[in-house]
Amino acid sequence: MPGRVTINPDEVDISFSLDSLRLELPIWGSAMDGVVDVAFAIEMGRLGGLAVLNLDGVQTKYDDPAPVLKRIAEASRAEVNGLLQEVYREPVKPRLISERIKAIKAAGVPCAVSTVPARAAERAELVESAGADVLVVQGTVLTARHLSRSYTQLSFAALARQLRIPVVAGNCVHFATALELMEEGVAGILVGVGPGAACTTRGVLGVGVPQVTATADVAAAREAYYERTGRRVAVITDGGMRIGADVCKAFACGADAVMVGSPLAGAAESASRGFNWGMATPDPNLPRGTRIEVGVKATLREILAGPARVDDGTQNFAGALRSALGVCGARDLRAFQRVEMVIAPAIVSEGKVFQQAQRVGMGK
Repeated sequence: MPGRVTINPDEVDISFSLDSLRLELPIWGSAMDGVVDVAFAIEMGRLGGLAVLNLDGVQTKYDDPAPVLKRIAEASRAEVNGLLQEVYREPVKPRLISERIKAIKAAGVPCAVSTVPARAAERAELVESAGADVLVVQGTVLTARHLSRSYTQLSFAALARQLRIPVVAGNCVHFATALELMEEGVAGILVGVGPGAACTTRGVLGVGVPQVTATADVAAAREAYYERTGRRVAVITDGGMRIGADVCKAFACGADAVMVGSPLAGAAESASRGFNWGMATPDPNLPRGTRIEVGVKATLREILAGPARVDDGTQNFAGALRSALGVCGARDLRAFQRVEMVIAPAIVSEGKVFQQAQRVGMGK
C-alpha cells in the first residue's frame, strides 16, 4: 500500500550489507550455470550486485565450459534432460574452483560461490584462501538437522566458526527451520522451494511454499532471533521473481536481498545467452530442472539499473525498487519491510482491459 508520506526515489537507500560486505544493489545472481560465469560475475559486481558462481556446475568441471553450455542450449527437448545428466557426471576439479574465484577477484569485485552441503566442509578452506567473500551452502531443502546413516551431517555451526567469511544457507521456507539455522551461526538464509521458472521441485516432488508466505515466515524468524540475540541474519528471497513488481513485493514481505535467475539469463552477458536450467537436484536419476529459453532481452545494466526500454517490468529492477520505497514512504529497506500489504490476486489486471488486449495481440 502507498504510504501517507512519499519520498524522492533518488534519496532512498537500497544498499545491502552482509557482515563487512556491502552492495549498492540488493540483488544476487542465482548460482545457475545458464546465468553465472566469471565474466557475468565480474559485470554484475561492477554494477553493484553480486553473482553466485556454482562450484558444482560446468564452470568447475570443464576447463572450457563454453562448448558444454552451447550443447545444452542447442539440444532438442527430447534429448536435453539426458544431456544434462551426462554433463554433470564430470567431477569437479579443485584447481578450477581456485582459478575461477581468483579471476573474479582480480577484477576488483566481490565473489560469492555456492556448494552442495556434502562438499561444503572440504571446500571451505580452498574457497576462503582463493579469496571468495561469501560461501553459499545450497540444496533443494536445507535444515540444521539432517539424518543419515551413510554419511556425516554438515555442521553449520562448525563451518561458520571455521570461516572468516560469511556463510549463507538455503533453501528454507519455514519459521522454525530458519530459526534453527540462524542459531547455527549462518549470516544469511535463502528463502524458496520450487518457485523458479527453471525449477521442477514442485512438479517432481510436490514440495514447496508460495514465496510471499515463505519470505514473511523466515523474516519473522529473523526478527525474533534479532530481538533475542542482537545479531541480524540476512533474508534473501530466491526465485519466482520475473519483473520489478515481484522484486519489490519480496522486500515488502521482509527480504533483505533477492536472488534472481531466469530474468538474468536473458541478459546479453549471461553464460548461456538466453537459456536457463535448474541446478538443485544432484541425483542423476531425477531431472536437474527443466531447461527454458528466455531469449536475450537486454543488457545486464538495463535489467538491473535501466534505462528501461520496455513497459513490462522486466528492466530496471533497481529503479522500480527505489520508486516503490519512495511511494510507500520508506527511506531504506528496513523501513520498507514494515509497509502495509494486502492480498488481492486481481490487482494487476484490475481496470486494465486495453492493456490485456494489447498484450494478447502482441503474443499472437
